[in-house]
Amino acid sequence: MKTKIFFLSIVSLCLTAQKADAQIGEPYIHDPSTIAECEGKYYTFGTGGGGLISEDGWNWHGGAERPGGGAAPDVLKIGDRYLVIYGATGGGLGGGHSGRILTMWNKTLDPKSPDFKYTTAIEVCSSDGMEDQDAIDPGLLLDPTTGRLWVCYGTYFGTIRLIELDPATGKRVAGNKELDIAIDCEATDLIYRDGWYYLLGTHGTCCDGVNSTYNIVVGRSRQVTGPYVDNVGRDMFHGGGKMVIAAGDRVCGPGHFGRTIIDEGVEIMSCHYEADFERSGRSVLGIRPLLWRNGWPVAGDSFKNGTYEIESERRGYALELAVDFVRMNQERQGWFNRDQMRQPVKPIPNQTLQEVEGTWPKDNVGVRCGDYMFRPHQKWTVTAKPEAGGTLTGPLYAITIEGTNRALTATADLELTTRQFDGAKEQLWRIEQLTDGTFRIMPYVIPGQEGLNKTYCLYSAGDSTPTLATYDFNSDNSKWNFRNH
Repeated sequence: MKTKIFFLSIVSLCLTAQKADAQIGEPYIHDPSTIAECEGKYYTFGTGGGGLISEDGWNWHGGAERPGGGAAPDVLKIGDRYLVIYGATGGGLGGGHSGRILTMWNKTLDPKSPDFKYTTAIEVCSSDGMEDQDAIDPGLLLDPTTGRLWVCYGTYFGTIRLIELDPATGKRVAGNKELDIAIDCEATDLIYRDGWYYLLGTHGTCCDGVNSTYNIVVGRSRQVTGPYVDNVGRDMFHGGGKMVIAAGDRVCGPGHFGRTIIDEGVEIMSCHYEADFERSGRSVLGIRPLLWRNGWPVAGDSFKNGTYEIESERRGYALELAVDFVRMNQERQGWFNRDQMRQPVKPIPNQTLQEVEGTWPKDNVGVRCGDYMFRPHQKWTVTAKPEAGGTLTGPLYAITIEGTNRALTATADLELTTRQFDGAKEQLWRIEQLTDGTFRIMPYVIPGQEGLNKTYCLYSAGDSTPTLATYDFNSDNSKWNFRNH
């Protein structure tokens, strides 16, 4: 569950090549909170107390601390403090559905900080075990339009409810009465975007490893109080919900949605997978691109290693080496030559690297964009380099001409060249799927500039002129597509 929005400084591809996981290290967690940033590190908390920490958003390990135990926490930064909310019991834990939800504050999430100290937990709602409701699985929303603080909570054992808290104290607003807004889901979360409130709920079965059927569905409303209706008009209070993410890529049981805005047009969703088939079926933190299609959220796919045409959204031209075009020898097939037309047809093999590489300069070669003709100088192999690091959006990548070690490289004058790959940071790239399904391609560093690159992306300054320039989500010059021909 969970959703918080913060700006970090730092696919929808169905391909057969090997995938790069969304995180490495020891990302083992169940019911994760939305990812929170604190003093340059990232935190998420889970059921049972504790949680995960990452220095870069890519490599995760234990060490986050949260008292109170219980289940399914959420965390939200309000002003200069962090509000943590969790279910003390409920959900069948300990044999019953008598639950309590509590809030507490901390100035920092870093357990090594001298300011690290949680306030005494405050109960904000409960269930008595007899009513048709279960006080567990809370999700927080600070409404950006009003500043009001809302909590949704509940499980399959009854309804999903909505209450209002005081954002200054974390206490329940005096006189506030809970409102039933959904059924047939749990681990809910609320988010706001473009005039709509979205209720995301986890549907299906949990806690059964590789047999868990958890999936995340969504409805939306113009009012935070609902009704929340899906894409075909079904109210979530009557079991509706549009699919956001289900099983795939050898992970199953996605649940506990969280949204993070990294930059304009760059968003991710977090969740847990009930079972990762590559990690002994353990429950793990999942991070995926978050796309928006016709006003609905949907999970993108983790980017996969492979060989692609890299195509500019500006014109549809392909990124290519700036080398001479080498013609292919072919006997002209004239429709007017009847004798020729009676001969059996024969496939024409693609031009090979060996046929043209000798005509290329041996040293650095620049790049340009041109009509895609599936020629060797237009085919780019994209390879994850997880050992080199990564970000919340995934690992870093090398981008090389297929069959060679010639790598796309950023230069100090904000231009592009290719040279032999040696692992230099200016040869490593962030590849991030944008909310509209296109991609942003950013060099990890710019030579001569201090720190990591947070500004410049691969940019089509003209139809045939790629360069590095300031990222602008509202310009197609900043956007690229990967075509698997």
